[in-house]
Amino acid sequence: MQTETLAQKLGTRALRSPLLLKAEELGLHGPKSLMDEAVARGCFHYLQGRTPPQQQVNLEAFSNAELAIALLTAANPYDPWLIRVGAMMLGAEDNDPAEIARLAVVEDSEQVVRAIAEAGVRYEPEVAFWKTLLALLPETLPPKSGVLPHHSRYVSTPGLTGPRTHGKAVWLRPAKLKAFGYAG
Repeated sequence: MQTETLAQKLGTRALRSPLLLKAEELGLHGPKSLMDEAVARGCFHYLQGRTPPQQQVNLEAFSNAELAIALLTAANPYDPWLIRVGAMMLGAEDNDPAEIARLAVVEDSEQVVRAIAEAGVRYEPEVAFWKTLLALLPETLPPKSGVLPHHSRYVSTPGLTGPRTHGKAVWLRPAKLKAFGYAG
């Protein structure tokens, strides 16, 4: 039995992914390998276990933007975890919105990236990256309801910070934590 792709779930065509082919050539084989690479690059919110995996590919060979879109490509098997980790990688500090938009079009993932960028504007209206990315992406129909994780899954929301006062939601971004042995 064949696994349903994100493209099928969205009701779009499933193309062969140039980014997934590149990832495989670099030794990243399959969705778990992509997620492990994202965790190794700082997506510790999705760490399973005590020790993060080692980064397998350097940034020059496979950028954070490429990894983000490889996680979000419509050619992937449908898995909300891939989408959530991909959303976190989209927010990496060094990502260029023009590169993200270009890769999203190549990977037929504009609909997914647009929905995530709209969530980014919702939670971080002061961050120019999200508005620039939206301006560079082609217009698309919104994804089918229930396919993508709820926008609140892309942020960390603190609980009560005072009487009847909730903390502000913060977009999840990769970070190299000292607790995991990274230099400050």
